[in-house]
Parts: sequence; C-alpha cells; structure tokens
Amino acid sequence: MRLVTILDEDYPLYLRLVHQRPPFLFLRGRPVEDDLRVAVVGTRTPTQEGIDHARAIAGGLAERGVTVVSGLAAGIDTAAHGTALAVGGRTVAVIGTGLRRTYPAQNARLQQEIAERGLVISQFWPDTPPSKASFPMRNAVMSGYSLATIVIEAAYRSGARMQARLALEHGRRVFLMRSLMTHEWAREYAARPNTTVIDGPDDVFRHIDSLVPTTGELTWA
Repeated sequence: MRLVTILDEDYPLYLRLVHQRPPFLFLRGRPVEDDLRVAVVGTRTPTQEGIDHARAIAGGLAERGVTVVSGLAAGIDTAAHGTALAVGGRTVAVIGTGLRRTYPAQNARLQQEIAERGLVISQFWPDTPPSKASFPMRNAVMSGYSLATIVIEAAYRSGARMQARLALEHGRRVFLMRSLMTHEWAREYAARPNTTVIDGPDDVFRHIDSLVPTTGELTWA
C-alpha cells in the first residue's frame, strides 16, 4: 500500500484534471502506465444479457491492451474485472472503501487478485467502511481516472448512471448500451455530445484509437 498526493508527479494525470480530484490516493498493486483506461460499469443485479455484454466488452478491451476500470461491485463490475483478468489483461478497481476493507465481502479474493495483477485505488483511509456517501465519490474518481465510461445496464438511481453524468461533465466519452434507451435518462444523455449508443463490443472497439486526447484537448473540468 502506498500513498500518492496531488502534489506528486505520479498522481494520475486525467484524474488531476477534474474538480472532484481527491487530494490523495491509496494504491495497492502495480501502477498502470498506459494511456488507455476505460471504465465498464453497471447494475449490481444484471440480466444474463448484461453479464454477457460486460464480459465481451471487457475481454475485448483487455485483449487490445486497454486497461479495464470498474468499481468492484457485484454484478457488472465483477464480470468486467474477472474477464479482464481471465484473458490476461490489466484491470483497475476504484473502490468505495479503504484498502483494508472489501465491499461486497464476497469479492475479497477478486480484490486481492486485482492487487496482485493490476491495481486497486481508494481515496479513503485504509480502514474506512462503505457508506452512502463513499460510492458516489468513488464514481467521480473512476470517471476522472478513465478516458471513457461504458454503461451496460443501469437504473436511474444507480452509481453507473451517476458516473455517466459525471463523465459527460468531465468531457469524457460515454458509451451506452442500446438496451438502456428504454430509460428517459439514457435517451437524454444519448442526445449530448460525446455520447455514443452501442449495440455490442465492436461498436466500442472501433472508437478505441480516438479516445486518447491530444495535449491540447486536456482541459480542467
């Protein structure tokens, strides 16, 4: 476990550019050096179709050298992390507790595996338990840390929907599964610049090269 502050050179660059950037981060695992980091998020209670989409997208991203970022929650997050590891790719968990805690408890082994093969990030002191306030804060950090957010399945009152909104505020790309278009919030977001509605993994993969901004495109959010 190590501490990185916003004054340090190795504080994540893209996260530094958003106004919700925390003053410090606790890290466990191997630093991720690449520029391509994409968040794959969604509901804790997904359909089987949602799980299949999450696995296909996360696995394809990981196989293409993209780091898969998610929040270690049950459901879509677990599928994204697990698939990235299964194909030998890189994954980063941005968690809503301290590094000495795991939520949900059944993901303790997955969190340990990510720490050994990827990276676990927390903005909270190591023994901090989960709370209603900590998970929205986690979503803001996950959005800022990533170049894009892909929402697989999500209700209006969900962290994934909140992260999509934050990502648009941060000037990041947002990908929404077409199945989300039954929700009014998703149709509203789909009409905004930087949002792409996707039918499957190939729609994401076509946009990978365009996700990395040039120096002139990096702006404070």
